Amino acid sequence: MGRYQSGHIYEASGAFFVRYYVSAIVDGKATRVQRSYRLCGKDDKYHSRTCKAVKQKAAEHMDTVNANAAPVNDQTIAAFWEKTYLPFAEENLRASTVHGYKQIWGQHLSTQFGTTALRDYKTHMGSLFLTSLSKKLGRATIQHIRSLASGIFAHAVNVGVIESNPWHDVKVLGKTKEPGETAHYTLQEAEDIISALVEHVDCQLIVALAFFLGLRPGEIQGLRWEDIDSDPDEQGLRWIHIRRAVARNVIGETKTTSSVASLPLIAPVLIPLNLWRAKRGNPVEGWIFPNGKGKPVDLRSIIGRTIVPTLAAKKIEWKTLYAGRRGAATILTQLTGDALAAKELLRHKNIAVTTDKYVKAIPEALLKGIKLLEAAARGDTADGK
Repeated sequence: MGRYQSGHIYEASGAFFVRYYVSAIVDGKATRVQRSYRLCGKDDKYHSRTCKAVKQKAAEHMDTVNANAAPVNDQTIAAFWEKTYLPFAEENLRASTVHGYKQIWGQHLSTQFGTTALRDYKTHMGSLFLTSLSKKLGRATIQHIRSLASGIFAHAVNVGVIESNPWHDVKVLGKTKEPGETAHYTLQEAEDIISALVEHVDCQLIVALAFFLGLRPGEIQGLRWEDIDSDPDEQGLRWIHIRRAVARNVIGETKTTSSVASLPLIAPVLIPLNLWRAKRGNPVEGWIFPNGKGKPVDLRSIIGRTIVPTLAAKKIEWKTLYAGRRGAATILTQLTGDALAAKELLRHKNIAVTTDKYVKAIPEALLKGIKLLEAAARGDTADGK
């Protein structure tokens, strides 16, 4: 039941009216809107808005209004997603995030929610749904689904459509699949790929930026010639400045504030960079990788049209650009003995993200460790005695 109202009586155009509020869905949002109802014309019986007869008519009408008042939470989850949550996400979140949300909605949530009203969805329904998915999907994917579903209902709570979020306590009732191992490149594999792309210097540069500097695909797409230092600094280094990212053809900010950074250019990147600049006519401004319309290129088109076919012809496996980023983290950790350098290269806020998601197991390191353990078990000292 909604709040009780007595209404406000007023006179207009020779008649008496009562003004009150009702709840209604406007553009997918629960909103209180004003309504007026004509009670009667002004005459000897109904002569003043304060007279008993007018008040009685107003009371009778407001009894009906109050009896029919109910919380406006009967819209479907699908309608709320389309009219309220998706527009909110498109206005406030990164294009790549919104794209991921649309995929999750289309592949999983639209069927689950169907024509169910927001007010009718219960916690156990979410738990049973995620549990059914746990047999075929990995833990990370299920967490993404749960996060979006909970976010939709949390937003509904915050705009006043429902009172509580049924997804707050949703859990998977059982085991989930362990996440699969993510691919990464070794130094030799990266060098083989760059060599195989000798006739496509732009592709060589793209791979070098991912492997040797750990740039994300969106950051590579967002590079401009103005982001490259033209002259070395006092240490003899030239730098590349990560300032923006392009996701789904939308130019925007980097994934996190810590992603905005400057990285030193090393020879494996400088060589293809200089060759590509020369091939482009030595530009000093504009996108480093433009498309035919002068906007940032979509790397997926270059990968699908040039990189993958070229490597396939030479029987070299393509593992995605992110595999290069993981390879960079792995080789730096191997060379330095810890993950700090990898964290700084990848520009993570937390080193745990670097070690958990990007640094891959190195067989050579394991072999070295086993040999040290064997030596320790024998009682050998550092000098072999």
